[in-house]
Amino acid sequence: QNLQRMGFKANVVCADASKFEGQGEFDGVLLDAPCSATGTIRRHPELPYVKSERDIWQLARVQSRLLDHAATLVKREGLLVYCTCSLEPEEGEQQIDKFLQRHSEFCVYEDATKWVELPPDFEVAPGMLRTLPHFQVGGNVGMDGFFAAAMRRRA
Repeated sequence: QNLQRMGFKANVVCADASKFEGQGEFDGVLLDAPCSATGTIRRHPELPYVKSERDIWQLARVQSRLLDHAATLVKREGLLVYCTCSLEPEEGEQQIDKFLQRHSEFCVYEDATKWVELPPDFEVAPGMLRTLPHFQVGGNVGMDGFFAAAMRRRA
């Protein structure tokens, strides 16, 4: 609906990200990876009692595999955007650092965080943003914690 309302055209595909085939076909891939959801703690205060460190490490391994597979789907000069609703660095910045070490054909797309005007606290590094549950925007009380990074496949 929103794509149509805004006049954008997109081929939206919903599939099992670990099995989807399409080697180098896409200008952009958005991987909203399964995560610990610790960024939703404001709305779900029970999270520290139901999520363990082991859960986070297991999820980080799944995210790593999904990122590796998503990378195969992106065209040269295409974008790979990775996001989670986690506060854990293992599921955010550290995940991206490790991905970039494994995939020299990708680099952080530093201009991505310039597309919109972000409050200074949101940008953790060029091309990466993080929101925290205590952040307030436009008078709203709190928001979910969230991490996103944009990476471009080199030519």
